Amino acid sequence: MDARDFIRVGLRAERLLTVTPELTVRHFVPYMPAVYGTPLMILEMEIACGDAIAGLLPVGHVTVGTEVDIRHLAATPVGHVVRTTALVIAVQRRAVRFEVEAYDGERKIGDGRHARGLINVAEFSKRFGVV
Repeated sequence: MDARDFIRVGLRAERLLTVTPELTVRHFVPYMPAVYGTPLMILEMEIACGDAIAGLLPVGHVTVGTEVDIRHLAATPVGHVVRTTALVIAVQRRAVRFEVEAYDGERKIGDGRHARGLINVAEFSKRFGVV
């Protein structure tokens, strides 16, 4: 399976998310500020990357995260809406590379790069004994 056969540079996706108390650092670490957590921003970026290509993947295949290089540039409080974008910037045989950004209104709160590897779900599950 070669991702270059069905994924193209330039594909993009965008997601919107309202920051809730459950998405803050304080939810996990009580003495920390109640602002959008870095791991949750990265998760949203990963999901946006998957969204950009999900409809083009062959049946039985998904992508999984393999590399993350992200900067969290600014805090975002509860109630604000975060817009996350993902853009395909390179496609290799079994890997897709993305440029990602996150915004609170017009203010950029995060950016970086992410890579996802193409896998066959049945083969992966068999190899690791997971369902």
